[in-house]
Amino acid sequence: MTSTPIVSHSVTNISPQEFVELSDPLLLIDVRSGIEYATGHAPTALNLSLPRIILGRIPMFRSWVLPEWFRELSSDQAIAIICLTAHRSPIAASQLVKVGWKKVYNITGGMVEWQRLNLEVCK
Repeated sequence: MTSTPIVSHSVTNISPQEFVELSDPLLLIDVRSGIEYATGHAPTALNLSLPRIILGRIPMFRSWVLPEWFRELSSDQAIAIICLTAHRSPIAASQLVKVGWKKVYNITGGMVEWQRLNLEVCK
């Protein structure tokens, strides 16, 4: 009898400064609400709220709540998650790991820390 190895993936925390200094940029997903996102977000961030990520784990809801661009991503692609204060982003990151994402990064401090560091913000 052969056994299948269990591969465990986890979330890696990185600061906003570390994120902007990466030589190979990651896809950045902002898990705040659309209204929060519109008030100011990181330049390359795409908006996909935490509730949509959670509901997207349910197969019957996936095509309704997850946008096509997200459904077409490979779970091998490295992604970074940001929110306002780093409360929602670790939740979203852990949900993504649970459904098979292999390289998930959490931006520590969220947009509050991003703005405190005077990093670029788009509206």
